[in-house]
Amino acid sequence: MTDNYLKLEFLSLACNQAFARDAVAAFCVYKNPSLSVISDIKTAVSEAVANCAVHAYGGEAGPVMVECDMQGDLLHISVTDRGRGIEDVQKALQPFYTTLPGDERSGMGFTIMQTFMDEFSVQSQRGEGTVVRMAKQLNAEVENV
Repeated sequence: MTDNYLKLEFLSLACNQAFARDAVAAFCVYKNPSLSVISDIKTAVSEAVANCAVHAYGGEAGPVMVECDMQGDLLHISVTDRGRGIEDVQKALQPFYTTLPGDERSGMGFTIMQTFMDEFSVQSQRGEGTVVRMAKQLNAEVENV
């Protein structure tokens, strides 16, 4: 059951990358997550939105939708574009894989998202766009060792 919901739509402009990550962070702050958790979320959202600008629309402006759904202390995030889509998702998920090798891109965007989030998946349809889904537990119990 959804406790809270957020939906944003904006153009894939570089200036909106900070807007998206800050909006998602502000959305979940009422749950009082740690600064580390907020940082993880902001990093993953930034990477997802940057991918839309760089890869989905080839540097042109196109629509990006960010949706958040809070269920207890679990934050679900989806970042959707209507761009080119990804030809081979499994290959794109490999560390250091990039379709723009001459463009100072590291090919680590998806790897970073996977590392910082508790759940991660990518669905893409060539010519129709991509959806990145992520989830993060906001207030996980820390075990004392």
